[in-house]
Amino acid sequence: MGETVFVLVLNAGSSSLKFNLFDMANEDSIAEGNAERIGLEDGILACTILGDKRKETLPLPDHKVALEFILERLQAAVLHDTPIHAVGHRVVHGGPKYGDSVLVTEEVIRDIEHFAMYAPLHNPANALGIRTAMTAFPDVPHVAVFDTAFHHNIPDHARIYGIPYDMSQKYGIRRYGFHGSSHSYVAARTAILLCRPLRALKIVTCHIGNGTSICAVGQGKSMDTSMGMTPLQGVIMGTRCGTIDPSVVEMLMEYEHLDYNGITNLLNKQSGLLGISGVSSDFREIEIAAENGNDRARLARDLLTYNVRQYIGAYATVLDGLDAITFTAGIGTHSTFVRAKVCSKLNFLGVKLDHDANENGTGERIISTPDSRVVVTVVPTNEELMIARETIR
Repeated sequence: MGETVFVLVLNAGSSSLKFNLFDMANEDSIAEGNAERIGLEDGILACTILGDKRKETLPLPDHKVALEFILERLQAAVLHDTPIHAVGHRVVHGGPKYGDSVLVTEEVIRDIEHFAMYAPLHNPANALGIRTAMTAFPDVPHVAVFDTAFHHNIPDHARIYGIPYDMSQKYGIRRYGFHGSSHSYVAARTAILLCRPLRALKIVTCHIGNGTSICAVGQGKSMDTSMGMTPLQGVIMGTRCGTIDPSVVEMLMEYEHLDYNGITNLLNKQSGLLGISGVSSDFREIEIAAENGNDRARLARDLLTYNVRQYIGAYATVLDGLDAITFTAGIGTHSTFVRAKVCSKLNFLGVKLDHDANENGTGERIISTPDSRVVVTVVPTNEELMIARETIR
């Protein structure tokens, strides 16, 4: 153990501020939590500090006040007179410019705000969170860690869309991909589970949660990923539609009399598992409804597992073979049904699931049989730790 090095990781949403405090001397998570309902008088601050959980209702008019409340709790419980050494910020979109984490400058913040053209629901909040934190911590380094960075150098043929080339270059229209910190983390942990070098492995990482993306990892790098220019493309998600025919957008705008904001809201917040099931965006509730005979819930459940299988099959060809499939994020880590259903149709790859291992156990583990040609693993993700590591680096 070395000298205490505190890194605060922040993830600012439009009405939320998630935080994690790490002691990077040993990579311990000291505190974590989330300020929710920012902008309202009855905001909620939920914290776990040194194992002590607490939840408070507080007026949270803006992110500045939310951060002040968070720091008060941290100061009283763990920081005392020890300073925070650096702040790492999750930023959803780095646009065509950022393929790595960067020290934050005014230029970087302006770029993040500009790249809201690709992520209008996320980047403005990310930039606001950075500005708020830099006011609170003016004398420590701030680092922007981009969700898109891990995928920045996927091959040209995997990232280009079939629109006029000059337009794609002019506007930076390309596949960017997301959940980069998660895919990078779980791929590295998978290599450790397999006791093999990451650069020698062909892995499909399946980040399945309220937001879902699949990634083909070869030689430790992202070779392709299911999300596109925005997080809307790819697998069906909690409230996002996933990949659809672009003409559907035109038709819905015309017949439902929707403007740009209306169609954006429909595709991002009213579609996906929620829109199909009519039950919830929470997959746990959909599973219960499906087991109780709700046909629309079953359809939503089946579409999710079908989409995941589609990408695994496609990425086995992208990688020219497959050594491992890794499940992570909320659904991927916890849903035994999803893992079993996905793997049930992968016999052609030589996948053999150990059903007892799939149904039981926690944490990082192998859930395939010893004679399975492709190793199947479960690896809980830790995006916050990856952001803290990037901040230190």
